[in-house]
Amino acid sequence: MKFGGIGVPELLIILAVALLIFGPKNLPKLGAALGKTVKNIRDGMDGSGKDKDSDETEPAAKIEAETKDSKDTSA
Repeated sequence: MKFGGIGVPELLIILAVALLIFGPKNLPKLGAALGKTVKNIRDGMDGSGKDKDSDETEPAAKIEAETKDSKDTSA
């Protein structure tokens, strides 16, 4: 059984080295951080519509707030 060209023995060696380097307490934290990073990268590459909508409305709100602030300080 191969995962991306890496067999089971290679995966076991990689996991053993990671366990020796990071220790058993930090290994789950490292795995969770890696999983979140991969998820964020996939979401960023996907370019979902939700992110685009928030990006389009945000600058308009910033411009409104800036003009309102400049009117308040000049008066």
